[in-house]
Amino acid sequence: MTDCIFYGGKGGVGKTTCAAATGVRLANSGRKTLVVSTDPAHSLSDSLEVALGSDPQRLEVGDEPGLEAGETGDLELDEAGSLWAVEIDPETQQERYEKLARALARDLRSAGIRLGDEEVERIFASGAPAGSDELAALDLLVEYVDSGEWDTVVFDTAPTGHTLRLFDMPDAIGPALETLQSLRGQAQRIGTAAKSAVFGPMSMMTGRSDDEEESLEAFQARLERARELLVDPERTEFRVVLIPEKMAIAESERLVETLHEAGVRVDRLVVNQVLEAPDDDCSRCQSRHERHEKRLAEIRETFPGLEVVTLPEREGEVQGLEAVGAIAAELPP
Repeated sequence: MTDCIFYGGKGGVGKTTCAAATGVRLANSGRKTLVVSTDPAHSLSDSLEVALGSDPQRLEVGDEPGLEAGETGDLELDEAGSLWAVEIDPETQQERYEKLARALARDLRSAGIRLGDEEVERIFASGAPAGSDELAALDLLVEYVDSGEWDTVVFDTAPTGHTLRLFDMPDAIGPALETLQSLRGQAQRIGTAAKSAVFGPMSMMTGRSDDEEESLEAFQARLERARELLVDPERTEFRVVLIPEKMAIAESERLVETLHEAGVRVDRLVVNQVLEAPDDDCSRCQSRHERHEKRLAEIRETFPGLEVVTLPEREGEVQGLEAVGAIAAELPP
């Protein structure tokens, strides 16, 4: 079975770096690993310094800056392991939602309710529907996990607010889809009765395909499957990333509470950007170090029972497979 690891938390705390580093660590251990970015900011490409698209791609050794083909640098994968990455573009999901809307419009027209193509297009004129990025994430979660292509899928999720909507989405969208199915069914029955009255037995020759109805049901089934995966403690773990600051701690507390209420497994916190070895001659550094130590103690008190992993503060951004590989050595798999 494919395992899932989610990294979530406040924006700007280093979720992408942690997700990428975990992917490298797992690939190094011999697992075929896919790192997925569901953050609209698409910072995974920047972190890995590789141009990523909406389809999973394998990261070849030559993708690491400064290396020639055949050189491994610090990224020495086990023969059985491989590292893949993808950035979800919500716009790529637009066509799927448009297809559902057009199918509904056809059914309504068959019942005498006029909804033209122009009106359907107007629904999407302002861009992707609200929540489409979360729907895309859930839809692709199921696709990637159930494909069996990878041993582990690591998700770099959007900031906390988006993450909460992602986990709420199956429950929120379920009633709407049920209503939509009911409306479609009523329209189809009215349309069938009208055709029978006009064409009699010949109405069977003018019937429509059930492909659209099946796609709607399949869409709802995938959302239900996503919920099933998210709350399966044997397959899915959510790791919260934060920095040693009061606001980040408070937001992480709300996130952990929400995840626990939803039945999602949370075992580990990753505290990033911790000043561990201040210069003895720098009073400001000493002060920051003491503040960070105080915040770490607060974190351990606030989240009893959760493992707390710390990552040291680094100069500059962590970019490229070599730099990410250095972080990987400090993160548990």
